[in-house]
Amino acid sequence: MTQLQNYAYGQWIAGADNGTELFNAINGDLVATASSKGIDFAKMCDYARTVGGPKLRKLTFQQRGMMLKALATHLLSKKDIFYKVSWATGATKADSWVDIEGGIGNLFTYASLRRQFPNETFCYDGDVARLSKNNTFIGHHICVPKEGVAIHINAFNFPVWGMLEKIAVNLFAGVPCIVKPATLTSFLTEAVVKEIVASNILPDGALQLICGSANGILEHVTNQDVVTFTGSASTGKMLKSHPRLLEESVHFNMEADSLNCCVLGTDVTPDKPEFDLFIKEVVREITTKAGQKCTAVRRIIVPENLVEDVQIALGKRLSSNIIGDPNVEGVRMGSLAGKSQLVEVREKVEQLSKTQKIIIGNFENFEVKGADKNKGCFMPPIIFLNDAPFKNTDCHNVEAFGPVSTIMPYKTIEEAIELAKMGKGSLVSSIITADDSIARKYTIGAACMHGRILVLNSECAKESTGHGSPMPMLVHGGPGRAGGGEEMGGKRGVFHYLQRTAIQGTPTTISAILNNYQQGAKQIIKDIHPFRQHFEDLEIGETTITPLHTVTEDDIVNFANLSGDKFYAHLQPDALEGTIFKRTVAHGYFVLSKAAGLFVDAPKGPVLLNYGLDECRFTRPIYPGMTIGVKFTCKEKIENDKPLKAANGEEVNVGIVKWLVDIYDASAMNILEKYDAVDQAGQTVGVASILTMVKKKK
Repeated sequence: MTQLQNYAYGQWIAGADNGTELFNAINGDLVATASSKGIDFAKMCDYARTVGGPKLRKLTFQQRGMMLKALATHLLSKKDIFYKVSWATGATKADSWVDIEGGIGNLFTYASLRRQFPNETFCYDGDVARLSKNNTFIGHHICVPKEGVAIHINAFNFPVWGMLEKIAVNLFAGVPCIVKPATLTSFLTEAVVKEIVASNILPDGALQLICGSANGILEHVTNQDVVTFTGSASTGKMLKSHPRLLEESVHFNMEADSLNCCVLGTDVTPDKPEFDLFIKEVVREITTKAGQKCTAVRRIIVPENLVEDVQIALGKRLSSNIIGDPNVEGVRMGSLAGKSQLVEVREKVEQLSKTQKIIIGNFENFEVKGADKNKGCFMPPIIFLNDAPFKNTDCHNVEAFGPVSTIMPYKTIEEAIELAKMGKGSLVSSIITADDSIARKYTIGAACMHGRILVLNSECAKESTGHGSPMPMLVHGGPGRAGGGEEMGGKRGVFHYLQRTAIQGTPTTISAILNNYQQGAKQIIKDIHPFRQHFEDLEIGETTITPLHTVTEDDIVNFANLSGDKFYAHLQPDALEGTIFKRTVAHGYFVLSKAAGLFVDAPKGPVLLNYGLDECRFTRPIYPGMTIGVKFTCKEKIENDKPLKAANGEEVNVGIVKWLVDIYDASAMNILEKYDAVDQAGQTVGVASILTMVKKKK
């Protein structure tokens, strides 16, 4: 017999007693015991804050991203180990793929986010706030890692994904964590954490593990900590109201099981491809992980004239669903995760049976392939029919966390929306329809009660990730019963672990704090053109003041002929009556193109290519006879870990530089010596941010 170990304060420690016995969900054999007795939770929290936190906060977002990439690559190389262990949780290979490789995929996704963050230990958020008339006083927002610990209390259904989708975010943000998996399947989580620790990729104190009870850990949280919970709504509410969380104003994120629904559009008939898509999607969500998913379809909302067709189609498809040992060929659905889950689901099915009838499935009469159904934790899919879902409402309140769902009819799309919202808040809803007007009406009507809505039709079905798959770049969570929380969501998720602070000062001071040039800040003038310098030598705020150019009628006509842009305002002076223009005006893109001609340094140098244009605004018209100039400033330097491959095959290390292009009207200005300061009386007529790839010295 194996006793699971806890990973606390930098060492593996077994519980002081045998603790809880954990059984193989397929054959009933004893797998391990789990206990956390004797583990000092206060010491774990302190270790995370004082050892793991400082080490993570010293790393930049770029470094943290590369750390996650290395970890994901390592775990992917060990996935076969995890698949073997996962079998004992009752999961099929397809179920395990979602859990194991889906979880590792989250690490890869958050690793790639490093390109959207500065090469700093902190980041900034939003746009500058101009707080004064002359722009000498501005505001911005800075986001720094919280100096606490993230405590993740996870559910039993996804012992790998549930951990990795959360730690990917907090580690990228620079916050250490303590993971408390559900004891029932913690043996799989422990197997993954052992590989993480053995890899030595994470700093000491960045990750700790509790196998067994974590009762009492919330007594030690502080206002810098974050607590996340995934599981039942009742347990989540109990944790959320913990006095310590309230006293310390601890950020608490809850993602609770919910009564998600799948809606069949009124436009769909049995002869259309969307009907088959609907049946396949519902069956997949009922049978995957044996229905043990927080996103599983619990309510099947169908036009009343199609209830019989849906019932027949579901019955036919589910009849071919083979239940049993996932290692046996042909088995498509495994077991529930444990006997306690089987007992709980049966109780909920009995409760639901009081107000609706079972039309598919029987607890006593079903076959199991390759295993003894009395030793394992098997159950068949159960489908109810509720003819009066507005009257008999248990289906909107009671969740059987297994392969259990209810068909219910509706007359109009407005009724479907009302039924969907009767779940009192869900993680996800889907609607299968080929009519975009129906999709629009349903989405806007149901969105307030759902964290995610999937619109599925034959056009996107081949590449759709499906009703039940949360994606790292999209938020996962939902209102009301679903917990009111939000996880993942790309950059959005990172900000849950950062403290956002408003900062105020001069543009020069804010530029120095952020290491990002703010318009109006003091500039650095050098005798060398910035395009002649390597990435490492460029300074934030370094500025080139360009020669001037007086715009002529010929410029406008020639650009119109070259570009093909012959919009009336550029060429037809008699057509300007009633417009904002006094006379024919220069093309905005001519102004930008001419600006490039003024600031670009032509000879070959460290600048290799133009990488793109982020923002561009034309703020004032330029008429023939007006003179323009450019203040060309190094705004931000972004690290890039992918070398550029030259035509000769050589790899060239590069960085990305963002430049502020400030185009101003110099018609009535005094220009001092070349590369000297510009009279600030000049008004900006256009502004843009361009990116270039710049060669590094190394």
